[in-house]
Amino acid sequence: MLIPCEVAVRSVVPAIRALVAKELTRTYGMKQNDVADLLGITQTAVSKYTKHVRGKALEIEGVGEVQPMITEIVVSLVSGRISRSELTARFCSACKIIRQRRLMCELCKRSDPSLDVQQCFICQSETSGCIPR
Repeated sequence: MLIPCEVAVRSVVPAIRALVAKELTRTYGMKQNDVADLLGITQTAVSKYTKHVRGKALEIEGVGEVQPMITEIVVSLVSGRISRSELTARFCSACKIIRQRRLMCELCKRSDPSLDVQQCFICQSETSGCIPR
């Protein structure tokens, strides 16, 4: 059994990183090495995110509440106005929204086929997630 945070680490966080990496490389023309430095990951990881090899387990592009958060993260990274702790908090906020909107339920079901996702409300709880709301 995987708890929701474990599923998020394997699917949601990579999906967020993929969107951020794509935006930084495509819209801002940043080199993969520079994106890797900003995100604290390797250039190889950035390459896999931009080629949709990694971060594809969950499709979050265009999700109403998440897309503005991704844009905010990207703009803050480009301007240099974001600390590591603030970047982490924004990733956690985006993850919390994804979980509360039940976008991760099928992934949880895949990790535990006995889970009845219709009866699971763990991620929708106000106390769910890494940071207070």
